[in-house]
Amino acid sequence: MRHFFSTAMRTGHWVTLFLAGLLALWCVAAQAQTPVGAVAAPPASLVIQAESDPQTGTLSLHNRKIVTFRTDFLGHASADRAELARLALAAALEKGGAGRVRQTEVNGIVRLDVDGQAVFFVLAADMGGPRPASMLNAFAQDVAQRLQTAVDEHREMTDPRSLLRGAGVSLAATLAAYLLVRLLLVLRRKLLDRAQAALQQRRPDGLLGRLVADYMEHARSATRTVLTALTWLLVLVTVEFWATFVLHQFAYTRPWGERATAWLLAVLGQFASAIAGAVPGLLIAALIFVLARMAARAASAFLQRVEQGELHVAWLDTDTAAPTRRLASVGIWLFALAMAYPYLPGAHSEAFKGVSVLAGLMLSLGASSVVGQALSGLSLMYSRSLRVGEYIKVGETEGTVVALGLFTTKIHTGMGEEVSVPNTVVFSQPIRNFSRLVQDGQFVMHTAVTIGYATPWRQVHAMLLEAARRTKGVATEPPPHVVQTALSDFYVEYRLCAQSNNHAPRRRAEAMSQLHANVQDVFNEHGVQIMSPHYIADPEQPQVVPPGPWSSQSAGPPPSPV
Repeated sequence: MRHFFSTAMRTGHWVTLFLAGLLALWCVAAQAQTPVGAVAAPPASLVIQAESDPQTGTLSLHNRKIVTFRTDFLGHASADRAELARLALAAALEKGGAGRVRQTEVNGIVRLDVDGQAVFFVLAADMGGPRPASMLNAFAQDVAQRLQTAVDEHREMTDPRSLLRGAGVSLAATLAAYLLVRLLLVLRRKLLDRAQAALQQRRPDGLLGRLVADYMEHARSATRTVLTALTWLLVLVTVEFWATFVLHQFAYTRPWGERATAWLLAVLGQFASAIAGAVPGLLIAALIFVLARMAARAASAFLQRVEQGELHVAWLDTDTAAPTRRLASVGIWLFALAMAYPYLPGAHSEAFKGVSVLAGLMLSLGASSVVGQALSGLSLMYSRSLRVGEYIKVGETEGTVVALGLFTTKIHTGMGEEVSVPNTVVFSQPIRNFSRLVQDGQFVMHTAVTIGYATPWRQVHAMLLEAARRTKGVATEPPPHVVQTALSDFYVEYRLCAQSNNHAPRRRAEAMSQLHANVQDVFNEHGVQIMSPHYIADPEQPQVVPPGPWSSQSAGPPPSPV
Protein backbone atom coordinates (compact mmCIF):
# COMPACT_ATOMS: atom_id res chain seq x y z
CA MET A 1 0.00 0.00 0.00
CA ARG A 2 2.81 2.41 0.85
CA HIS A 3 4.52 1.66 -2.47
CA PHE A 4 1.22 2.34 -4.25
CA PHE A 5 0.83 5.75 -2.59
CA SER A 6 4.42 6.76 -3.30
CA THR A 7 4.10 5.73 -6.95
CA ALA A 8 0.82 7.60 -7.27
CA MET A 9 2.39 10.73 -5.81
CA ARG A 10 5.39 10.64 -8.11
CA THR A 11 3.07 10.19 -11.04
CA GLY A 12 0.89 13.01 -9.73
CA HIS A 13 3.87 15.42 -9.80
CA TRP A 14 4.39 14.97 -13.51
CA VAL A 15 0.69 14.81 -14.33
CA THR A 16 0.10 18.08 -12.47
CA LEU A 17 3.02 19.80 -14.21
CA PHE A 18 1.93 18.50 -17.61
CA LEU A 19 -1.67 19.62 -17.14
CA ALA A 20 -0.50 23.01 -15.92
CA GLY A 21 1.65 23.64 -18.96
CA LEU A 22 -1.03 22.24 -21.26
CA LEU A 23 -3.69 24.59 -19.86
CA ALA A 24 -1.41 27.62 -20.11
CA LEU A 25 -0.45 26.82 -23.70
CA TRP A 26 -4.08 26.17 -24.63
CA CYS A 27 -5.16 29.53 -23.24
CA VAL A 28 -2.43 31.25 -25.26
CA ALA A 29 -3.39 29.35 -28.40
CA ALA A 30 -7.09 30.06 -27.91
CA GLN A 31 -6.51 33.77 -27.64
CA ALA A 32 -3.97 33.75 -30.43
CA GLN A 33 -6.70 32.62 -32.81
CA THR A 34 -7.97 36.20 -32.73
CA PRO A 35 -5.80 38.27 -35.14
CA VAL A 36 -3.69 40.99 -33.61
CA GLY A 37 -4.04 44.69 -34.50
CA ALA A 38 -6.90 47.14 -34.67
CA VAL A 39 -6.57 47.88 -38.36
CA ALA A 40 -6.98 44.38 -39.77
CA ALA A 41 -10.02 43.30 -37.72
CA PRO A 42 -11.25 39.69 -37.98
CA PRO A 43 -14.36 38.79 -39.88
CA ALA A 44 -17.60 39.32 -38.00
CA SER A 45 -18.40 35.61 -38.00
CA LEU A 46 -15.25 34.96 -35.99
CA VAL A 47 -15.71 37.87 -33.61
CA ILE A 48 -19.38 37.72 -32.67
CA GLN A 49 -21.34 34.63 -31.62
CA ALA A 50 -25.14 34.80 -31.53
CA GLU A 51 -27.05 32.02 -29.85
CA SER A 52 -30.77 31.85 -30.54
CA ASP A 53 -33.82 29.67 -30.18
CA PRO A 54 -37.43 30.05 -31.36
CA GLN A 55 -38.40 32.09 -28.29
CA THR A 56 -35.27 34.06 -27.25
CA GLY A 57 -31.97 35.20 -28.73
CA THR A 58 -28.73 35.60 -26.82
CA LEU A 59 -25.92 37.90 -27.88
CA SER A 60 -22.42 37.01 -26.66
CA LEU A 61 -18.90 38.11 -27.49
CA HIS A 62 -15.96 35.74 -27.00
CA ASN A 63 -17.79 33.46 -24.50
CA ARG A 64 -19.14 36.42 -22.55
CA LYS A 65 -22.92 36.73 -22.48
CA ILE A 66 -24.12 40.32 -23.07
CA VAL A 67 -27.93 40.28 -23.30
CA THR A 68 -30.84 37.97 -23.99
CA PHE A 69 -33.72 39.31 -26.06
CA ARG A 70 -37.11 38.08 -24.87
CA THR A 71 -39.62 40.01 -26.97
CA ASP A 72 -40.27 41.19 -30.52
CA PHE A 73 -39.37 44.74 -31.63
CA LEU A 74 -40.23 46.55 -34.84
CA GLY A 75 -41.46 43.33 -36.41
CA HIS A 76 -38.29 41.41 -35.62
CA ALA A 77 -38.40 38.29 -33.48
CA SER A 78 -36.01 37.86 -30.56
CA ALA A 79 -33.72 35.57 -32.57
CA ASP A 80 -33.67 38.11 -35.44
CA ARG A 81 -32.84 40.89 -32.99
CA ALA A 82 -29.85 38.88 -31.77
CA GLU A 83 -28.63 38.38 -35.33
CA LEU A 84 -29.02 42.10 -36.16
CA ALA A 85 -27.18 43.02 -32.96
CA ARG A 86 -24.36 40.64 -33.87
CA LEU A 87 -23.93 42.27 -37.28
CA ALA A 88 -24.07 45.79 -35.83
CA LEU A 89 -21.53 44.96 -33.10
CA ALA A 90 -19.20 43.37 -35.64
CA ALA A 91 -19.41 46.48 -37.83
CA ALA A 92 -18.66 48.74 -34.86
CA LEU A 93 -15.63 46.68 -33.81
CA GLU A 94 -14.25 46.59 -37.37
CA LYS A 95 -13.76 50.36 -37.28
CA GLY A 96 -11.12 49.93 -34.57
CA GLY A 97 -12.35 52.82 -32.46
CA ALA A 98 -11.89 53.45 -28.76
CA GLY A 99 -14.68 51.03 -27.90
CA ARG A 100 -16.75 53.35 -25.71
CA VAL A 101 -20.26 52.18 -24.83
CA ARG A 102 -23.07 54.64 -24.22
CA GLN A 103 -26.75 54.17 -23.46
CA THR A 104 -29.65 56.49 -24.36
CA GLU A 105 -33.25 56.13 -23.12
CA VAL A 106 -36.11 57.36 -25.28
CA ASN A 107 -39.77 56.66 -24.42
CA GLY A 108 -39.05 53.55 -22.38
CA ILE A 109 -36.53 52.15 -24.89
CA VAL A 110 -32.80 52.14 -24.21
CA ARG A 111 -30.34 52.26 -27.11
CA LEU A 112 -26.77 51.05 -26.67
CA ASP A 113 -24.02 52.50 -28.90
CA VAL A 114 -20.40 51.50 -29.46
CA ASP A 115 -18.27 54.48 -30.59
CA GLY A 116 -21.43 56.35 -31.58
CA GLN A 117 -22.87 53.50 -33.66
CA ALA A 118 -26.16 51.96 -32.51
CA VAL A 119 -25.82 48.24 -31.73
CA PHE A 120 -29.15 47.12 -30.23
CA PHE A 121 -32.15 48.28 -28.21
CA VAL A 122 -33.26 47.08 -24.74
CA LEU A 123 -36.94 46.95 -23.79
CA ALA A 124 -38.67 46.47 -20.45
CA ALA A 125 -39.93 43.07 -21.66
CA ASP A 126 -36.33 41.90 -22.06
CA MET A 127 -35.86 41.92 -18.30
CA GLY A 128 -37.95 38.75 -18.00
CA GLY A 129 -40.68 38.14 -15.47
CA PRO A 130 -43.13 40.62 -13.98
CA ARG A 131 -40.76 43.50 -13.23
CA PRO A 132 -41.72 47.20 -13.08
CA ALA A 133 -40.69 49.46 -15.93
CA SER A 134 -38.79 51.67 -13.46
CA MET A 135 -36.07 48.99 -13.29
CA LEU A 136 -35.30 49.35 -17.00
CA ASN A 137 -32.55 51.90 -16.43
CA ALA A 138 -30.74 49.67 -13.91
CA PHE A 139 -31.14 46.68 -16.20
CA ALA A 140 -29.76 48.67 -19.15
CA GLN A 141 -26.77 49.82 -17.08
CA ASP A 142 -25.99 46.21 -16.26
CA VAL A 143 -26.20 45.27 -19.95
CA ALA A 144 -24.00 48.22 -20.89
CA GLN A 145 -21.41 47.21 -18.33
CA ARG A 146 -21.28 43.68 -19.74
CA LEU A 147 -21.03 45.07 -23.25
CA GLN A 148 -18.19 47.41 -22.22
CA THR A 149 -16.34 44.49 -20.58
CA ALA A 150 -16.75 42.36 -23.72
CA VAL A 151 -15.48 45.18 -25.97
CA ASP A 152 -12.49 45.80 -23.69
CA GLU A 153 -11.64 42.10 -23.75
CA HIS A 154 -11.89 42.12 -27.54
CA ARG A 155 -9.38 44.97 -27.69
CA GLU A 156 -7.19 43.11 -25.18
CA MET A 157 -7.19 40.05 -27.42
CA THR A 158 -5.68 42.16 -30.22
CA ASP A 159 -2.89 43.50 -27.98
CA PRO A 160 0.33 41.43 -28.13
CA ARG A 161 1.57 42.88 -24.85
CA SER A 162 -1.51 41.59 -23.02
CA LEU A 163 -0.97 38.18 -24.59
CA LEU A 164 2.67 38.02 -23.52
CA ARG A 165 1.88 39.35 -20.06
CA GLY A 166 -0.85 36.71 -19.58
CA ALA A 167 1.46 33.94 -20.76
CA GLY A 168 4.24 35.07 -18.40
CA VAL A 169 1.94 35.34 -15.40
CA SER A 170 0.40 31.95 -16.21
CA LEU A 171 3.79 30.26 -16.40
CA ALA A 172 4.82 31.88 -13.11
CA ALA A 173 1.57 30.74 -11.50
CA THR A 174 2.12 27.24 -12.89
CA LEU A 175 5.60 27.08 -11.38
CA ALA A 176 4.29 28.39 -8.04
CA ALA A 177 1.46 25.85 -8.02
CA TYR A 178 3.86 23.03 -8.82
CA LEU A 179 6.22 24.06 -6.02
CA LEU A 180 3.28 24.32 -3.60
CA VAL A 181 2.14 20.83 -4.52
CA ARG A 182 5.66 19.51 -3.97
CA LEU A 183 5.77 21.30 -0.62
CA LEU A 184 2.47 19.72 0.45
CA LEU A 185 3.73 16.25 -0.45
CA VAL A 186 7.00 16.81 1.43
CA LEU A 187 5.09 18.08 4.47
CA ARG A 188 2.88 15.02 4.32
CA ARG A 189 5.89 12.70 4.38
CA LYS A 190 7.49 14.54 7.32
CA LEU A 191 4.25 14.67 9.30
CA LEU A 192 3.70 10.98 8.66
CA ASP A 193 7.21 10.14 9.90
CA ARG A 194 6.68 12.19 13.05
CA ALA A 195 3.28 10.63 13.71
CA GLN A 196 4.69 7.12 13.26
CA ALA A 197 7.57 7.93 15.62
CA ALA A 198 5.16 9.33 18.21
CA LEU A 199 3.00 6.22 18.03
CA GLN A 200 6.07 4.03 18.38
CA GLN A 201 7.64 5.84 21.37
CA ARG A 202 4.76 7.16 23.47
CA ARG A 203 2.96 4.06 24.56
CA PRO A 204 0.80 4.31 27.70
CA ASP A 205 1.04 1.72 30.43
CA GLY A 206 -1.51 -0.84 31.51
CA LEU A 207 -4.45 -2.04 29.46
CA LEU A 208 -4.37 1.00 27.19
CA GLY A 209 -0.74 0.30 26.35
CA ARG A 210 -1.54 -3.29 25.41
CA LEU A 211 -4.40 -2.13 23.23
CA VAL A 212 -2.12 0.38 21.50
CA ALA A 213 0.48 -2.34 20.94
CA ASP A 214 -2.13 -4.73 19.52
CA TYR A 215 -3.62 -2.15 17.17
CA MET A 216 -0.40 -0.32 16.30
CA GLU A 217 -0.52 -1.32 12.65
CA HIS A 218 -4.14 -0.21 12.39
CA ALA A 219 -3.23 3.14 13.95
CA ARG A 220 -0.40 3.60 11.46
CA SER A 221 -2.64 2.74 8.54
CA ALA A 222 -5.35 5.12 9.76
CA THR A 223 -2.82 7.94 10.25
CA ARG A 224 -1.37 7.37 6.78
CA THR A 225 -4.83 7.35 5.21
CA VAL A 226 -5.98 10.54 6.96
CA LEU A 227 -2.81 12.47 6.09
CA THR A 228 -2.91 11.26 2.48
CA ALA A 229 -6.56 12.25 2.07
CA LEU A 230 -5.93 15.68 3.61
CA THR A 231 -2.88 16.22 1.41
CA TRP A 232 -4.69 15.38 -1.81
CA LEU A 233 -7.59 17.57 -0.78
CA LEU A 234 -5.21 20.51 -0.44
CA VAL A 235 -3.61 19.56 -3.76
CA LEU A 236 -7.00 19.62 -5.48
CA VAL A 237 -7.80 23.02 -3.93
CA THR A 238 -4.42 24.34 -5.14
CA VAL A 239 -5.00 23.05 -8.66
CA GLU A 240 -8.50 24.59 -8.72
CA PHE A 241 -7.21 28.00 -7.65
CA TRP A 242 -4.34 27.77 -10.13
CA ALA A 243 -6.65 26.86 -13.03
CA THR A 244 -9.03 29.70 -12.17
CA PHE A 245 -6.15 32.17 -11.95
CA VAL A 246 -4.72 31.09 -15.31
CA LEU A 247 -8.13 31.36 -16.98
CA HIS A 248 -8.43 34.93 -15.70
CA GLN A 249 -5.21 36.00 -17.42
CA PHE A 250 -6.62 35.75 -20.96
CA ALA A 251 -9.59 37.61 -22.33
CA TYR A 252 -10.90 34.62 -24.28
CA THR A 253 -10.98 32.29 -21.24
CA ARG A 254 -11.76 34.89 -18.56
CA PRO A 255 -15.53 34.23 -18.64
CA TRP A 256 -14.84 30.56 -17.92
CA GLY A 257 -12.64 31.50 -14.98
CA GLU A 258 -15.32 33.83 -13.65
CA ARG A 259 -17.93 31.09 -13.92
CA ALA A 260 -15.59 28.65 -12.15
CA THR A 261 -15.02 31.20 -9.38
CA ALA A 262 -18.74 31.86 -9.12
CA TRP A 263 -19.40 28.11 -8.95
CA LEU A 264 -16.81 27.62 -6.22
CA LEU A 265 -18.14 30.56 -4.23
CA ALA A 266 -21.67 29.24 -4.67
CA VAL A 267 -20.64 25.80 -3.42
CA LEU A 268 -18.80 27.31 -0.45
CA GLY A 269 -21.79 29.52 0.22
CA GLN A 270 -24.09 26.50 0.17
CA PHE A 271 -21.80 24.68 2.58
CA ALA A 272 -21.68 27.68 4.90
CA SER A 273 -25.42 28.18 4.68
CA ALA A 274 -26.05 24.48 5.35
CA ILE A 275 -23.71 24.52 8.35
CA ALA A 276 -25.26 27.69 9.72
CA GLY A 277 -28.75 26.29 9.19
CA ALA A 278 -27.85 23.00 10.86
CA VAL A 279 -26.39 24.58 14.01
CA PRO A 280 -29.75 25.24 15.78
CA GLY A 281 -30.96 21.72 15.03
CA LEU A 282 -27.68 20.22 16.22
CA LEU A 283 -27.92 22.20 19.45
CA ILE A 284 -31.43 20.90 20.07
CA ALA A 285 -30.35 17.33 19.24
CA ALA A 286 -27.34 17.66 21.56
CA LEU A 287 -29.62 18.94 24.34
CA ILE A 288 -31.95 15.96 23.82
CA PHE A 289 -29.03 13.52 24.02
CA VAL A 290 -27.67 15.22 27.16
CA LEU A 291 -31.05 14.91 28.84
CA ALA A 292 -31.28 11.29 27.69
CA ARG A 293 -27.86 10.54 29.18
CA MET A 294 -28.87 12.10 32.48
CA ALA A 295 -32.11 10.11 32.55
CA ALA A 296 -30.30 6.86 31.63
CA ARG A 297 -27.69 7.37 34.35
CA ALA A 298 -30.37 8.14 36.96
CA ALA A 299 -32.40 5.06 36.02
CA SER A 300 -29.25 2.91 36.00
CA ALA A 301 -28.19 4.12 39.45
CA PHE A 302 -31.68 3.45 40.86
CA LEU A 303 -31.92 -0.04 39.36
CA GLN A 304 -28.37 -0.93 40.41
CA ARG A 305 -29.32 -0.26 44.03
CA VAL A 306 -32.30 -2.56 43.61
CA GLU A 307 -30.08 -5.19 41.98
CA GLN A 308 -27.58 -5.04 44.84
CA GLY A 309 -30.31 -5.29 47.46
CA GLU A 310 -29.77 -1.80 48.88
CA LEU A 311 -33.27 -0.71 47.89
CA HIS A 312 -36.48 -2.72 47.97
CA VAL A 313 -39.33 -2.02 45.58
CA ALA A 314 -42.60 -3.90 45.57
CA TRP A 315 -42.83 -4.26 41.80
CA LEU A 316 -39.16 -5.18 41.24
CA ASP A 317 -36.69 -7.64 42.74
CA THR A 318 -32.98 -8.34 42.41
CA ASP A 319 -33.47 -10.89 39.64
CA THR A 320 -35.40 -8.61 37.29
CA ALA A 321 -33.53 -5.39 38.13
CA ALA A 322 -30.65 -6.15 35.73
CA PRO A 323 -32.79 -6.76 32.60
CA THR A 324 -35.02 -3.84 33.56
CA ARG A 325 -31.95 -1.61 33.71
CA ARG A 326 -30.93 -2.67 30.20
CA LEU A 327 -34.43 -2.21 28.84
CA ALA A 328 -34.77 1.20 30.46
CA SER A 329 -31.46 2.36 28.97
CA VAL A 330 -32.39 1.09 25.49
CA GLY A 331 -35.86 2.64 25.72
CA ILE A 332 -34.54 6.03 26.84
CA TRP A 333 -31.98 6.20 24.02
CA LEU A 334 -34.46 5.04 21.38
CA PHE A 335 -36.91 7.69 22.55
CA ALA A 336 -34.15 10.31 22.47
CA LEU A 337 -33.15 9.26 18.94
CA ALA A 338 -36.75 9.49 17.78
CA MET A 339 -37.09 12.96 19.31
CA ALA A 340 -33.75 14.21 17.90
CA TYR A 341 -34.18 12.68 14.43
CA PRO A 342 -36.09 15.65 12.88
CA TYR A 343 -33.35 18.04 14.03
CA LEU A 344 -30.45 16.10 12.47
CA PRO A 345 -28.95 17.55 9.24
CA GLY A 346 -30.43 15.94 6.17
CA ALA A 347 -33.14 14.10 8.08
CA HIS A 348 -35.82 15.34 5.67
CA SER A 349 -33.85 14.58 2.50
CA GLU A 350 -34.98 11.80 0.19
CA ALA A 351 -31.59 10.05 0.46
CA PHE A 352 -31.81 9.93 4.26
CA LYS A 353 -35.36 8.61 4.08
CA GLY A 354 -34.33 5.96 1.57
CA VAL A 355 -31.44 4.80 3.73
CA SER A 356 -33.75 4.64 6.76
CA VAL A 357 -36.27 2.52 4.87
CA LEU A 358 -33.51 0.22 3.58
CA ALA A 359 -32.03 -0.18 7.07
CA GLY A 360 -35.46 -0.96 8.51
CA LEU A 361 -36.13 -3.53 5.79
CA MET A 362 -32.77 -5.21 6.34
CA LEU A 363 -33.35 -5.36 10.10
CA SER A 364 -36.85 -6.73 9.71
CA LEU A 365 -35.70 -9.46 7.30
CA GLY A 366 -32.37 -10.41 8.84
CA ALA A 367 -32.88 -9.85 12.56
CA SER A 368 -35.98 -11.99 13.17
CA SER A 369 -33.97 -14.74 14.85
CA VAL A 370 -32.05 -12.18 16.91
CA VAL A 371 -35.29 -10.61 18.11
CA GLY A 372 -36.62 -14.06 18.97
CA GLN A 373 -33.49 -14.83 21.01
CA ALA A 374 -33.79 -11.52 22.85
CA LEU A 375 -37.47 -12.03 23.64
CA SER A 376 -36.73 -15.54 24.91
CA GLY A 377 -33.98 -14.15 27.14
CA LEU A 378 -36.27 -11.48 28.55
CA SER A 379 -38.97 -14.09 29.14
CA LEU A 380 -36.51 -16.25 31.09
CA MET A 381 -35.40 -13.28 33.18
CA TYR A 382 -38.85 -12.02 34.06
CA SER A 383 -40.33 -15.50 34.55
CA ARG A 384 -37.54 -16.21 37.09
CA SER A 385 -37.18 -19.75 35.74
CA LEU A 386 -33.49 -19.70 36.58
CA ARG A 387 -30.93 -17.44 38.20
CA VAL A 388 -27.17 -17.06 38.07
CA GLY A 389 -25.51 -19.56 40.43
CA GLU A 390 -28.28 -22.16 40.28
CA TYR A 391 -27.76 -25.79 39.24
CA ILE A 392 -30.04 -26.69 36.36
CA LYS A 393 -30.48 -29.27 33.65
CA VAL A 394 -31.74 -28.28 30.21
CA GLY A 395 -31.96 -31.16 27.78
CA GLU A 396 -28.64 -33.00 28.03
CA THR A 397 -26.81 -30.04 29.58
CA GLU A 398 -26.42 -29.94 33.35
CA GLY A 399 -24.41 -27.46 35.36
CA THR A 400 -24.22 -24.07 37.08
CA VAL A 401 -25.71 -20.99 35.44
CA VAL A 402 -22.91 -18.41 35.23
CA ALA A 403 -24.50 -15.85 32.85
CA LEU A 404 -28.03 -15.14 31.74
CA GLY A 405 -27.98 -12.84 28.71
CA LEU A 406 -30.45 -11.66 26.14
CA PHE A 407 -29.33 -14.21 23.55
CA THR A 408 -27.63 -17.12 25.33
CA THR A 409 -27.41 -18.77 28.73
CA LYS A 410 -23.93 -19.90 29.78
CA ILE A 411 -23.66 -23.04 31.90
CA HIS A 412 -20.53 -24.47 33.55
CA THR A 413 -20.69 -28.25 33.71
CA GLY A 414 -18.83 -30.31 36.24
CA MET A 415 -16.51 -31.56 33.50
CA GLY A 416 -14.67 -28.28 32.99
CA GLU A 417 -16.87 -27.17 30.11
CA GLU A 418 -18.77 -23.97 29.39
CA VAL A 419 -21.88 -24.53 27.34
CA SER A 420 -23.66 -21.60 25.65
CA VAL A 421 -27.28 -22.59 25.12
CA PRO A 422 -29.46 -20.33 22.92
CA ASN A 423 -32.30 -18.83 24.88
CA THR A 424 -34.84 -20.13 22.39
CA VAL A 425 -33.65 -23.67 23.21
CA VAL A 426 -33.79 -23.03 26.95
CA PHE A 427 -37.22 -21.45 26.67
CA SER A 428 -38.64 -24.34 24.61
CA GLN A 429 -37.50 -27.16 26.93
CA PRO A 430 -38.31 -28.13 30.52
CA ILE A 431 -35.80 -26.74 33.04
CA ARG A 432 -34.83 -28.94 35.98
CA ASN A 433 -33.63 -26.70 38.79
CA PHE A 434 -31.62 -28.39 41.55
CA SER A 435 -31.13 -25.21 43.60
CA ARG A 436 -34.46 -23.42 43.73
CA LEU A 437 -35.89 -25.39 46.71
CA VAL A 438 -32.61 -25.55 48.65
CA GLN A 439 -31.47 -22.89 51.12
CA ASP A 440 -28.13 -21.04 51.23
CA GLY A 441 -27.32 -21.57 47.57
CA GLN A 442 -26.89 -25.36 47.83
CA PHE A 443 -28.29 -27.99 45.49
CA VAL A 444 -30.27 -31.22 45.39
CA MET A 445 -28.39 -34.53 45.15
CA HIS A 446 -30.24 -37.64 43.99
CA THR A 447 -29.23 -40.91 42.37
CA ALA A 448 -31.05 -44.06 41.34
CA VAL A 449 -30.13 -47.77 41.58
CA THR A 450 -31.99 -50.87 40.42
CA ILE A 451 -31.97 -53.89 42.78
CA GLY A 452 -33.55 -57.30 42.29
CA TYR A 453 -36.69 -58.40 44.12
CA ALA A 454 -34.66 -60.92 46.17
CA THR A 455 -33.16 -58.11 48.23
CA PRO A 456 -35.49 -56.70 50.93
CA TRP A 457 -36.44 -53.14 50.14
CA ARG A 458 -35.86 -52.07 53.77
CA GLN A 459 -32.25 -53.25 53.47
CA VAL A 460 -31.81 -51.25 50.23
CA HIS A 461 -33.21 -48.15 51.95
CA ALA A 462 -30.80 -48.59 54.84
CA MET A 463 -27.80 -49.06 52.56
CA LEU A 464 -28.62 -45.95 50.51
CA LEU A 465 -29.07 -43.89 53.68
CA GLU A 466 -25.76 -45.25 54.97
CA ALA A 467 -24.04 -44.16 51.74
CA ALA A 468 -25.55 -40.69 52.18
CA ARG A 469 -24.38 -40.57 55.83
CA ARG A 470 -20.80 -41.38 54.77
CA THR A 471 -20.78 -38.54 52.24
CA LYS A 472 -19.73 -35.36 54.04
CA GLY A 473 -21.33 -33.16 51.40
CA VAL A 474 -24.85 -34.47 52.20
CA ALA A 475 -26.85 -32.35 54.64
CA THR A 476 -28.44 -33.97 57.69
CA GLU A 477 -31.26 -31.42 57.72
CA PRO A 478 -33.49 -32.01 55.97
CA PRO A 479 -32.62 -35.71 56.30
CA PRO A 480 -32.05 -37.81 53.15
CA HIS A 481 -34.83 -40.15 52.10
CA VAL A 482 -35.35 -42.99 49.62
CA VAL A 483 -38.32 -43.50 47.31
CA GLN A 484 -39.16 -46.47 45.13
CA THR A 485 -39.89 -44.94 41.75
CA ALA A 486 -40.65 -48.09 39.69
CA LEU A 487 -41.46 -51.78 40.03
CA SER A 488 -40.04 -53.12 36.80
CA ASP A 489 -40.20 -56.67 35.45
CA PHE A 490 -36.87 -57.77 36.92
CA TYR A 491 -35.88 -55.17 39.51
CA VAL A 492 -37.02 -52.31 41.70
CA GLU A 493 -35.79 -48.77 41.08
CA TYR A 494 -34.74 -46.89 44.23
CA ARG A 495 -33.93 -43.18 44.25
CA LEU A 496 -31.92 -41.51 47.01
CA CYS A 497 -32.89 -37.83 47.49
CA ALA A 498 -30.74 -35.47 49.59
CA GLN A 499 -29.48 -31.93 49.80
CA SER A 500 -25.93 -30.66 49.91
CA ASN A 501 -24.35 -28.72 52.76
CA ASN A 502 -21.45 -26.31 53.16
CA HIS A 503 -18.94 -29.18 52.97
CA ALA A 504 -20.03 -30.17 49.48
CA PRO A 505 -17.82 -29.28 46.52
CA ARG A 506 -18.88 -26.27 44.50
CA ARG A 507 -19.37 -28.44 41.46
CA ARG A 508 -22.36 -30.73 41.71
CA ALA A 509 -20.62 -33.31 39.51
CA GLU A 510 -17.86 -33.76 42.12
CA ALA A 511 -20.38 -34.12 44.95
CA MET A 512 -22.36 -36.69 42.96
CA SER A 513 -19.13 -38.59 42.24
CA GLN A 514 -18.43 -38.89 45.98
CA LEU A 515 -21.98 -40.06 46.67
CA HIS A 516 -21.81 -42.67 43.90
CA ALA A 517 -18.51 -44.00 45.29
CA ASN A 518 -20.02 -44.47 48.74
CA VAL A 519 -23.09 -46.20 47.27
CA GLN A 520 -20.83 -48.73 45.53
CA ASP A 521 -18.79 -49.33 48.70
CA VAL A 522 -21.86 -49.93 50.89
CA PHE A 523 -23.50 -52.32 48.41
CA ASN A 524 -20.26 -54.25 47.93
CA GLU A 525 -19.82 -54.56 51.70
CA HIS A 526 -23.28 -56.09 52.04
CA GLY A 527 -23.00 -58.35 48.98
CA VAL A 528 -25.86 -56.76 47.07
CA GLN A 529 -25.42 -56.44 43.33
CA ILE A 530 -26.71 -53.44 41.42
CA MET A 531 -28.74 -54.58 38.41
CA SER A 532 -28.02 -51.57 36.21
CA PRO A 533 -27.87 -51.06 33.35
CA HIS A 534 -29.54 -54.28 32.09
CA TYR A 535 -30.84 -57.41 33.73
CA ILE A 536 -31.06 -60.73 31.85
CA ALA A 537 -30.92 -63.56 34.44
CA ASP A 538 -29.79 -64.20 38.00
CA PRO A 539 -26.11 -65.21 38.01
CA GLU A 540 -24.85 -68.13 40.15
CA GLN A 541 -22.71 -65.74 42.18
CA PRO A 542 -23.70 -62.16 43.05
CA GLN A 543 -21.81 -59.64 40.92
CA VAL A 544 -20.12 -57.76 43.76
CA VAL A 545 -16.56 -56.87 44.65
CA PRO A 546 -15.49 -59.09 47.59
CA PRO A 547 -13.80 -57.52 50.59
CA GLY A 548 -10.06 -57.23 50.31
CA PRO A 549 -7.59 -55.09 48.36
CA TRP A 550 -9.82 -52.90 46.18
CA SER A 551 -6.97 -51.49 44.13
CA SER A 552 -4.03 -53.00 42.30
CA GLN A 553 -0.51 -52.21 43.43
CA SER A 554 0.23 -50.35 40.20
CA ALA A 555 -2.88 -48.14 40.36
CA GLY A 556 -2.61 -47.27 44.03
CA PRO A 557 -5.43 -46.82 46.53
CA PRO A 558 -8.45 -44.79 45.50
CA PRO A 559 -9.11 -41.45 47.19
CA SER A 560 -11.14 -41.86 50.35
CA PRO A 561 -14.71 -40.61 49.96
CA VAL A 562 -15.59 -37.53 51.97
